[in-house]
Amino acid sequence: MDYRNVRKTLIITLVLNISVSVAKGVVGAWAGSVSMVADAAHSLFDSVSNIVGLVVVRFSGMPPDGEHPYGHGRYETIGALFVGALLFLTTGIVAWEAFGRFLSGAVPEITLLTVAVMLATIGINLGVTLYEHRVGKKEGSAFLLADAKHTFSDVAVSISVLVGFFFIRLGYPVADAVVGFVIALLIGRMGVGVVKDAMGVLIDTPPDIDYERFSVIIQNTPGVVGYHDLRCRGKPGEIFCDFHIIVDAGITVREGHEIADQVRDRLIAEYAGVTDVLIHTDPDDGSCIPTDLPPHRRPGGGQG
Repeated sequence: MDYRNVRKTLIITLVLNISVSVAKGVVGAWAGSVSMVADAAHSLFDSVSNIVGLVVVRFSGMPPDGEHPYGHGRYETIGALFVGALLFLTTGIVAWEAFGRFLSGAVPEITLLTVAVMLATIGINLGVTLYEHRVGKKEGSAFLLADAKHTFSDVAVSISVLVGFFFIRLGYPVADAVVGFVIALLIGRMGVGVVKDAMGVLIDTPPDIDYERFSVIIQNTPGVVGYHDLRCRGKPGEIFCDFHIIVDAGITVREGHEIADQVRDRLIAEYAGVTDVLIHTDPDDGSCIPTDLPPHRRPGGGQG
C-alpha cells in the first residue's frame, strides 16, 4: 500500500469536507433549517474522520517490529471504530435537534441560495466519494473505503434535506423535523456498518476475497498436486493467508520447500492485497483431499 497516496487523498478530502460543512452550516443557520444544520454537522464529522485517518495511516505505515511482527495495519481498524463512535454521537445530536424542531414548529426559510448550496455540496461530496473509493480500491486501504461509504451517506442525507424543503413548500412544515429524524437513523445505520466491518477485522473474520482465483494460482504452480485448509484474515490491502499444499511424496525436502516458495511468491505478486503467506508442505500419500476451499465457500456451505 502506498501510504503517501492515502495521506494525500485524506488531506484533499479534509479540505473539501470542511468547505462543505461551513457552507451548509452558515446558510442553514441563516435560513433556520435544522435539517441543513444537522447535515452540516455530519459533514464536520466527515472532517474529523479525515483527521483520525491521517493519524492512523501514519501509524499503520510503520514497518513490523519486535512488538508488532505482523505490522501496524490494525491501527487503521482502530481508527474506523473511532469514526463509528463519532457517528453514534452525531446520531444523538441530530435526533435531539430534530425533536426540538418538532416541538417548536418553526419553519425554516427556503430560498434559492439554500437550495443552490445543497446542490453544490451534493456534487462535491459525490466527487469526494468516487475519489476516495477509487484510491481506496487501488491502494487496498480499508479506512479510505469505509470513509468513502461515510461520505456517500452524506450525499443521501443532503438529498433528504432537499426532500424536506420540497414538502415544506407543499405546506407540511413538520417535514423538516421528520427529515431530521430520518437523517439520524441514516447516520446511526452507517455507524453500525462501520463498527461491524472494523470488528470483523479485529476478530479475524475471513476477508471477502476470490478463493476460486486463489485456487487457480495455487494449482497452476508446477509441482502442486493440491491444497487444503486455506485460511485468510486481515483487511483489504493487508491479507495474511496460511494453508497446506500437497506435493509428490518422492521429492526432496528442498524441492518441496522451493515449490512452497513459488506458490507464496505468486500469490503475493498476482493477488493484490496479499501481504504474507504461510505454507505447510504435505506428501501425496493418497489420503489428502486434492483441493479444499474454505467451508463457507464450498457448494452448500458444508464441511465437504
